[in-house]
Amino acid sequence: MADEGLELGGGWLAREAEGDLHQRFVEPGFDDSGWEAIAVPGHWRSTPAFAGSDGPVLYRRRFPATSLAEGRRRFLTFEGVFYYGDVWLDGGYLGATEGYFAPHTFEITDAARAGAGTGARGSGGVPRDEHVLAVEVACGPEGDRRAKRMVTGVFSHWDGLDPDWNPGGLWRPVRLSHSGPVRLSGLRCLCVEATEDRGRLLLTLTVDAPVGPTPVHLRARLTGPGLAVDAERDQTLATGVNELSWTLEVDRPPRWWPWRYGPQPLVDVEVAVEVDGVESDGRRLRTAFREVRSDGWRFHVNGERLFVMGSNQGPAAMALAAAEPSALAADVGRAIAANLDMLRIHGHVTRPEVYAAADEAGLLLWQDLPLQWGYGRGARRPAATQARELVDLLGHHPSVVVWCGHNEPYPGPSESDGATAATKWRNRASILLPSWNKDVLDRSVARALRSDPTRPVVTHSGVPPGPLRDGTDSHLYFGWYVGGMADMAAVLRRWPRLARFVSEFGAQAVPESAEFMEPQRWPELDWAHLEARHNLQKQHFERFVPPDEYATFDDWRAATQAYQAALIQLQIEDLRRLRYRPTGGFLQFCFADGHPGVTWSVLDHDRRPKAGHAALAAASRSVLAMLDPRTGHVHVANELRTPFPGAEIEVRVADGQSWSFGGDLAADSLAYVGRVELPAGATGVDVVLRQRDLGEVANSYGPVLLGAACLGR
Repeated sequence: MADEGLELGGGWLAREAEGDLHQRFVEPGFDDSGWEAIAVPGHWRSTPAFAGSDGPVLYRRRFPATSLAEGRRRFLTFEGVFYYGDVWLDGGYLGATEGYFAPHTFEITDAARAGAGTGARGSGGVPRDEHVLAVEVACGPEGDRRAKRMVTGVFSHWDGLDPDWNPGGLWRPVRLSHSGPVRLSGLRCLCVEATEDRGRLLLTLTVDAPVGPTPVHLRARLTGPGLAVDAERDQTLATGVNELSWTLEVDRPPRWWPWRYGPQPLVDVEVAVEVDGVESDGRRLRTAFREVRSDGWRFHVNGERLFVMGSNQGPAAMALAAAEPSALAADVGRAIAANLDMLRIHGHVTRPEVYAAADEAGLLLWQDLPLQWGYGRGARRPAATQARELVDLLGHHPSVVVWCGHNEPYPGPSESDGATAATKWRNRASILLPSWNKDVLDRSVARALRSDPTRPVVTHSGVPPGPLRDGTDSHLYFGWYVGGMADMAAVLRRWPRLARFVSEFGAQAVPESAEFMEPQRWPELDWAHLEARHNLQKQHFERFVPPDEYATFDDWRAATQAYQAALIQLQIEDLRRLRYRPTGGFLQFCFADGHPGVTWSVLDHDRRPKAGHAALAAASRSVLAMLDPRTGHVHVANELRTPFPGAEIEVRVADGQSWSFGGDLAADSLAYVGRVELPAGATGVDVVLRQRDLGEVANSYGPVLLGAACLGR
């Protein structure tokens, strides 16, 4: 297999660009003795000397110029440059990079041969047996965030992170690698069939031959549970880059399932290219056999329909490079523990550990291209290029089941708008009309994403139906931006197209880890600072949980969490009552914070749960008995493929009244059970489901939910 390469980790030095330094620092003999040590991989703001910098930042590193055998080639790969990079080696320009999540590779074979073992010295007396790598990295603030140029998504413009943060830097590893005369520079793997009888993987190989015609022998090996398949083929390569397609077929493949419905067998794919009987290069990846499709926003995996219950996940940490691998994987486990089928990787591409953990655990992922709100015309070409790179990078992951091109393609708030949330919702009117973002940029991006024929593609998220278009998924913030929490159900009954798939809803709540809010100042918090840097939207709290009604900070925090929990419970149950008629699922907004903030999350930046976390987990249980407190109607939903005969449901009011119902609960079903008359002013109701195989499961309705749902605010 291919050389995994040497990671160029420690030893990096950096300085902020000023004057003509960006021209001089590339010379091998340049004196960098006074420069700051900087972590790579990392964001430059994680280094105290650059904590307030917007760059550009200049990076330098020396590394040994080891010998290179005849016929061997050497490469330098940047796995992630945030966002623009210009690269020099020994004073010679290698090229430019754009895009933060896709790797960029440069061949340095000639430089390696020129420097290795000669004993000569270059300019400034630098030994030629040592290479000098120089990189200029730029990630400046967007001049107009409503007409952005960089494809950085939520990192550049969002109401869930600190808007003053700059993620610039060499945030992923930098590696040296080697190959023989022919290099396998790319391997895209897509599962195009996964029935009980047959599985097919479509491999797209990018093979680089320095001279042609070059005859090569290709080998592929597929291994997994009860599976060992070998395939070979001969090919003649032309000079330069060759793209080859290769389909691997297996009988009765081990199929991958979401965690609620079956096991997650993974398979390893190894591909090698041989020249004259000697392996020249190779690649490996891990994938699985599974099919996914959507039918009117109803998702099917391996032909099985599933009602999707999930949440949105922004960057797990604002300094994403610094997140511990175990912490990233732990968020996947937390999502499953909360009974979620899916996380939407909202407006960004995250670290590889998340995708690997989701593959292993059976968590579905909705993957966004990093486009958030408005973009200028210069973004179209890089966005389309990076959409294809996204498929190359993540297409083999069975957990990734949806590509999305652009989240909310309207201008979005700017720094000068003041009440940013209000501005955001005023801008929604423009989304019903044709625009360059929706009709030019997003079409180009969707076309690139559809180079993967195996997954649904959402052209843009949050576009409502209108006279000129059918719309996509819905973002419905009843009880926060508009109306009350109980209003969503009535609106969805009147306009069912809005209910097909609701991918954002929720309310903000104050976190448990609230030291950043200086609670000792209550009630005189620095509201302006909290709104500007920590996402708090005070004007909406004033409507639903007014701070001046609470004597202490702790009382107000508890009230915000109780309100958020009640909204999540009621609106999830409203959507589950519309199961497949027409709702295909939901994604609550959002799961966990990436920085200290007052947001819609149910886990704060320290992963301490808010009350909404328990509400989300309870409302997303596979089998759930539900009471609509506005009407007294009782339903029970069963997302499992198992029927439960002889189920009993009891509705108990706090004052002692109760009602009982019984019957068989079918598999994969929603059943109407009956109706109860709730007494006026009820402060608590329990709906208890009993069945031999299920045991006893209670669903509780507290005073905040009952009061808000029945009376509004």
